[in-house]
Amino acid sequence: MKKVGLYFGTYNPIHIGHLVIANHFAEHTDLDEIWLVVTPHNPFKKKKTLLDNYQRLEMVFKATEGFEHLKPSDIEFKLPQPNYTSDTLIYLQEKYADYEFALIMGEDNLNSFHKWKNYEVILEHHHLYVYPRVPARTIADESLLKHPKIHIVENAPIMEISSSFIRDEIKSGKNVKPLLPGSVWNYIDDNLFYK
Repeated sequence: MKKVGLYFGTYNPIHIGHLVIANHFAEHTDLDEIWLVVTPHNPFKKKKTLLDNYQRLEMVFKATEGFEHLKPSDIEFKLPQPNYTSDTLIYLQEKYADYEFALIMGEDNLNSFHKWKNYEVILEHHHLYVYPRVPARTIADESLLKHPKIHIVENAPIMEISSSFIRDEIKSGKNVKPLLPGSVWNYIDDNLFYK
Protein backbone atom coordinates (compact mmCIF):
# COMPACT_ATOMS: atom_id res chain seq x y z
CA MET A 1 0.00 0.00 0.00
CA LYS A 2 1.50 3.33 -1.08
CA LYS A 3 1.43 6.04 1.61
CA VAL A 4 0.90 9.52 0.23
CA GLY A 5 1.21 12.74 2.21
CA LEU A 6 -1.00 15.57 0.95
CA TYR A 7 0.57 19.00 1.31
CA PHE A 8 -2.09 21.60 0.42
CA GLY A 9 -1.25 25.16 -0.53
CA THR A 10 -2.06 28.02 -2.86
CA TYR A 11 1.63 27.97 -3.89
CA ASN A 12 1.40 31.60 -4.97
CA PRO A 13 4.31 31.19 -5.62
CA ILE A 14 5.88 27.93 -4.50
CA HIS A 15 9.23 28.71 -2.83
CA ILE A 16 12.21 26.89 -1.35
CA GLY A 17 10.50 26.74 2.07
CA HIS A 18 7.72 24.56 0.61
CA LEU A 19 10.28 22.29 -1.04
CA VAL A 20 12.45 21.99 2.07
CA ILE A 21 9.44 20.94 4.15
CA ALA A 22 7.99 18.56 1.52
CA ASN A 23 11.39 16.94 1.01
CA HIS A 24 11.92 16.63 4.79
CA PHE A 25 8.65 14.66 5.04
CA ALA A 26 9.66 12.47 2.10
CA GLU A 27 13.04 11.71 3.70
CA HIS A 28 12.15 11.50 7.41
CA THR A 29 8.75 9.78 7.59
CA ASP A 30 7.22 6.55 6.30
CA LEU A 31 5.42 8.45 3.51
CA ASP A 32 6.31 7.16 0.03
CA GLU A 33 5.28 10.29 -1.86
CA ILE A 34 4.33 13.86 -1.07
CA TRP A 35 1.67 15.37 -3.32
CA LEU A 36 1.75 19.17 -3.42
CA VAL A 37 -1.96 19.85 -3.87
CA VAL A 38 -2.57 23.24 -5.48
CA THR A 39 -5.64 24.82 -3.89
CA PRO A 40 -7.91 26.31 -6.55
CA HIS A 41 -8.93 29.93 -6.53
CA ASN A 42 -12.04 30.27 -4.38
CA PRO A 43 -14.61 31.91 -6.68
CA PHE A 44 -16.16 33.68 -3.67
CA LYS A 45 -12.91 35.40 -2.72
CA LYS A 46 -11.63 38.30 -4.75
CA LYS A 47 -7.87 38.08 -4.61
CA LYS A 48 -5.99 40.19 -7.14
CA THR A 49 -2.61 38.76 -6.20
CA LEU A 50 -3.62 35.11 -6.74
CA LEU A 51 -2.38 33.77 -10.05
CA ASP A 52 -4.53 31.52 -12.21
CA ASN A 53 -4.80 27.88 -11.05
CA TYR A 54 -2.80 26.50 -13.96
CA GLN A 55 -0.03 29.11 -13.64
CA ARG A 56 0.45 28.09 -10.01
CA LEU A 57 0.32 24.40 -10.95
CA GLU A 58 2.96 25.05 -13.63
CA MET A 59 5.25 26.56 -10.98
CA VAL A 60 4.78 23.47 -8.78
CA PHE A 61 5.62 21.24 -11.78
CA LYS A 62 8.79 23.25 -12.41
CA ALA A 63 9.76 23.26 -8.72
CA THR A 64 9.34 19.51 -8.18
CA GLU A 65 11.24 18.35 -11.29
CA GLY A 66 14.13 16.24 -10.13
CA PHE A 67 12.50 15.34 -6.79
CA GLU A 68 11.53 11.70 -7.18
CA HIS A 69 9.08 11.66 -4.24
CA LEU A 70 7.42 15.06 -4.74
CA LYS A 71 4.45 15.23 -7.12
CA PRO A 72 2.30 18.21 -8.19
CA SER A 73 -1.45 17.63 -7.90
CA ASP A 74 -4.41 19.46 -9.44
CA ILE A 75 -6.93 17.08 -7.86
CA GLU A 76 -8.96 19.90 -6.28
CA PHE A 77 -9.42 21.70 -9.62
CA LYS A 78 -11.88 18.97 -10.56
CA LEU A 79 -13.99 19.20 -7.40
CA PRO A 80 -16.94 21.52 -6.71
CA GLN A 81 -16.18 24.81 -4.96
CA PRO A 82 -15.93 25.81 -2.19
CA ASN A 83 -13.99 22.70 -1.35
CA TYR A 84 -13.35 21.00 1.98
CA THR A 85 -10.41 18.74 2.79
CA SER A 86 -12.78 16.03 4.02
CA ASP A 87 -14.44 15.93 0.56
CA THR A 88 -11.07 15.80 -1.21
CA LEU A 89 -10.01 12.87 0.97
CA ILE A 90 -13.22 10.93 0.20
CA TYR A 91 -12.71 11.57 -3.52
CA LEU A 92 -9.06 10.47 -3.42
CA GLN A 93 -9.81 7.34 -1.40
CA GLU A 94 -12.42 6.30 -3.99
CA LYS A 95 -10.15 7.12 -6.95
CA TYR A 96 -7.02 5.50 -5.48
CA ALA A 97 -8.39 2.67 -3.36
CA ASP A 98 -4.97 1.03 -2.90
CA TYR A 99 -3.31 4.22 -1.56
CA GLU A 100 -3.29 5.44 2.00
CA PHE A 101 -3.57 9.23 2.30
CA ALA A 102 -2.27 11.36 5.15
CA LEU A 103 -2.35 15.12 5.70
CA ILE A 104 0.71 17.31 6.12
CA MET A 105 0.11 20.51 8.04
CA GLY A 106 1.81 23.17 10.08
CA GLU A 107 1.39 23.41 13.82
CA ASP A 108 -0.83 26.48 13.34
CA ASN A 109 -3.30 24.39 11.30
CA LEU A 110 -3.33 21.68 13.94
CA ASN A 111 -4.38 24.28 16.51
CA SER A 112 -7.47 25.15 14.45
CA PHE A 113 -8.07 21.58 13.21
CA HIS A 114 -11.09 21.13 15.52
CA LYS A 115 -12.87 23.82 13.43
CA TRP A 116 -12.47 21.90 10.16
CA LYS A 117 -15.52 20.32 8.55
CA ASN A 118 -15.73 16.63 9.62
CA TYR A 119 -12.38 16.79 11.43
CA GLU A 120 -13.28 13.74 13.57
CA VAL A 121 -13.96 11.70 10.42
CA ILE A 122 -10.65 12.84 8.91
CA LEU A 123 -8.80 11.75 12.04
CA GLU A 124 -10.63 8.44 12.13
CA HIS A 125 -9.42 7.51 8.63
CA HIS A 126 -6.19 9.45 8.10
CA HIS A 127 -2.92 10.23 9.83
CA LEU A 128 -1.72 13.82 10.28
CA TYR A 129 1.94 14.71 9.94
CA VAL A 130 2.68 18.03 11.59
CA TYR A 131 5.72 20.27 11.23
CA PRO A 132 6.52 22.73 14.01
CA ARG A 133 6.41 26.35 12.88
CA VAL A 134 8.45 27.74 15.76
CA PRO A 135 11.14 26.09 17.88
CA ALA A 136 8.93 26.30 21.00
CA ARG A 137 5.96 23.92 21.14
CA THR A 138 2.72 25.89 20.66
CA ILE A 139 0.10 23.15 20.33
CA ALA A 140 -2.94 24.56 22.09
CA ASP A 141 -4.62 21.20 22.73
CA GLU A 142 -2.10 18.95 24.51
CA SER A 143 -4.29 15.86 23.95
CA LEU A 144 -3.52 16.13 20.22
CA LEU A 145 0.14 15.46 20.96
CA LYS A 146 -0.82 12.05 22.37
CA HIS A 147 -3.25 11.11 19.59
CA PRO A 148 -2.06 7.91 17.86
CA LYS A 149 -2.76 9.33 14.39
CA ILE A 150 -0.99 12.65 14.88
CA HIS A 151 2.75 12.65 14.28
CA ILE A 152 4.84 15.70 15.13
CA VAL A 153 7.82 15.47 12.78
CA GLU A 154 10.79 16.60 14.80
CA ASN A 155 13.90 18.32 13.43
CA ALA A 156 11.97 19.76 10.50
CA PRO A 157 13.77 22.92 9.39
CA ILE A 158 11.99 26.08 10.51
CA MET A 159 11.27 28.03 7.32
CA GLU A 160 10.38 31.68 7.88
CA ILE A 161 9.55 32.38 4.25
CA SER A 162 6.08 33.24 3.01
CA SER A 163 4.64 33.60 -0.47
CA SER A 164 3.13 36.97 0.47
CA PHE A 165 6.59 38.25 1.48
CA ILE A 166 7.96 37.11 -1.90
CA ARG A 167 5.09 38.79 -3.79
CA ASP A 168 5.64 42.05 -1.89
CA GLU A 169 9.38 41.94 -2.55
CA ILE A 170 8.87 41.35 -6.29
CA LYS A 171 6.35 44.19 -6.41
CA SER A 172 8.87 46.57 -4.84
CA GLY A 173 11.61 45.48 -7.24
CA LYS A 174 13.72 43.45 -4.79
CA ASN A 175 15.78 40.41 -5.79
CA VAL A 176 14.09 37.25 -4.43
CA LYS A 177 16.01 34.75 -6.60
CA PRO A 178 17.52 32.88 -3.61
CA LEU A 179 14.02 32.17 -2.23
CA LEU A 180 12.72 30.39 -5.34
CA PRO A 181 13.79 27.40 -7.43
CA GLY A 182 15.55 28.79 -10.52
CA SER A 183 12.92 27.52 -12.96
CA VAL A 184 10.15 29.13 -10.89
CA TRP A 185 11.99 32.45 -10.71
CA ASN A 186 12.46 32.42 -14.51
CA TYR A 187 8.77 31.63 -15.07
CA ILE A 188 7.69 34.49 -12.77
CA ASP A 189 10.19 36.90 -14.31
CA ASP A 190 9.37 35.99 -17.93
CA ASN A 191 5.66 36.50 -17.28
CA LEU A 192 6.07 39.63 -15.16
CA PHE A 193 4.02 38.05 -12.36
CA TYR A 194 3.45 39.96 -9.11
CA LYS A 195 4.74 43.22 -10.59
